[in-house]
Amino acid sequence: MIPRYLVNFDLEKLPHVYTDVIVIGAGIAGLFTALKASEKHKVLMVTKKSLLDSNTRYAQGGIAAVISDEDSPAYHRQDTLIAGAGLCSSAAVDVLVHEGPAGVTDLIRMGTEFDMEDGRFALTKEGAHSQRRILHAQGDATGAEIVRALSEKTKQEKNIEIWDDHFVIDLITDEGTCYGALVQRPDGQKVFVGANATILCTGGAGQLFRYTTNPEIATGDGIAIAYRAGADIRDVEFIQFHPTALCYPGAPRFLISEAVRGEGAVLRNIKGERFMERYHPQLELAPRDIVARAIVSEMEETKSTFVYIDFTHESHETVKNRFPTIYDFCLNYGLDLSSDWIPVAPAAHYMMGGVATDLYGETTVKRLFACGEVSSTGVHGGNRLASNSLSEAIVFGRRIVERIDQLSPLETVPPVREQRPLKDNAIQPVVEKKLKLQKLMLRYAGLKRHAKGLAKGYEELRRHLSFLDSCLSKREEYEFANLLICGLLTTQAALIREESRGGHYREDFPERDDLVWRKHTVFNRVNGIKEGRSDDV
Repeated sequence: MIPRYLVNFDLEKLPHVYTDVIVIGAGIAGLFTALKASEKHKVLMVTKKSLLDSNTRYAQGGIAAVISDEDSPAYHRQDTLIAGAGLCSSAAVDVLVHEGPAGVTDLIRMGTEFDMEDGRFALTKEGAHSQRRILHAQGDATGAEIVRALSEKTKQEKNIEIWDDHFVIDLITDEGTCYGALVQRPDGQKVFVGANATILCTGGAGQLFRYTTNPEIATGDGIAIAYRAGADIRDVEFIQFHPTALCYPGAPRFLISEAVRGEGAVLRNIKGERFMERYHPQLELAPRDIVARAIVSEMEETKSTFVYIDFTHESHETVKNRFPTIYDFCLNYGLDLSSDWIPVAPAAHYMMGGVATDLYGETTVKRLFACGEVSSTGVHGGNRLASNSLSEAIVFGRRIVERIDQLSPLETVPPVREQRPLKDNAIQPVVEKKLKLQKLMLRYAGLKRHAKGLAKGYEELRRHLSFLDSCLSKREEYEFANLLICGLLTTQAALIREESRGGHYREDFPERDDLVWRKHTVFNRVNGIKEGRSDDV
């Protein structure tokens, strides 16, 4: 019921542009991979807004890598596997923990300036980490600093061409091979971009939910276009809700970094009681899914819409210097992080699943790669360890380029075309459709799930499928189509997995079941639903 292409076209009648490598999206995954690829190849970066618009820009906590003498890859591996709730790929985690430090060295070489303390990297600790291994920049602006450095270098690189404000509608494939992408220019003109390799770096799908820490561009585009192209989509039931997003009238759900708790902040319910000791021995530094559900339980018990994060034990100067971005943002709304308890609540933050890849970032479609949050490398399993995502992007970005270096040139592009009956767009504005979808997903596929709610949500989403048979032409229409597909995949996967694990919690199946469910949920548009191999976990 999901069409292969969103729009009608005839490749032979479209303008053609050719390059060696297409990078779709920006962020740390797109920028870093483009820079590495440009050392030997001509690269075209396609972004639907600009190089500066991505989830990476808002990443506060930092990047996890084994830097200190007290730490080791074995410790990092163990922490990642524990957080991943039995669904990590051991091989992928090994790649991450051993190659992460070299990736950090690359970032520094490319201009990233991490915070230093007494001539050494200033390392912090976050939830479920046993050691201090989180590098940060400008206190709590790590993502912004990485994007600054990489985007400046990208703009100077002669082998990289940048198309801002362009939208990739679909990937062009034939017999299981990707030949490039169908792109819409700002003026509405469509163009085919052909390449030897296409890399998805489109980020996640946080906009599936009414409350999210993600920017408006996080509409699941890469997952949806890869699904339509025939790639395997894996483990999308695992959605990480960040426990502590600002919850204050008139303010957006701004992220209050886990590093704040890593530096000693505590959680209190509206009665002022510290409560995490009732839920986990690691208290505020328990895995994110546990902390988030604990907060929801306290909210339900006290009939409140928030809890507090209390960092008032630290001095004003310490708080302001360590977390300047968070401090300034809260102050704009009359909240002082150093003297006030800050109201917070969970918000959708990160998708652990995505486009399934091998250890070199290649998907099940030949010459199509995925990097960053859009991918499912096997590193995160059922629950991402804090700050592993930035490391994953650089480690697998480098590996993708190693694979691309080995590719032979593509032969002639086949004459692909799509011609199917399409109708006029529905009367209801897309903005209203999107809001209804977001509310539906939050209600039925949020932090706590149940078979009845998931089934109802899935059926309500299916009623919107006729939208995919409309004449789509605007960015917001493509985005809604992609969100709809992601929502269908997520609710169906959550309905299938009858257990609770990591970021997936079923009230009707509250226990983890390793005997039956230590496996992956995999969707393929052509082959349907299948299970991931048990020897993969």
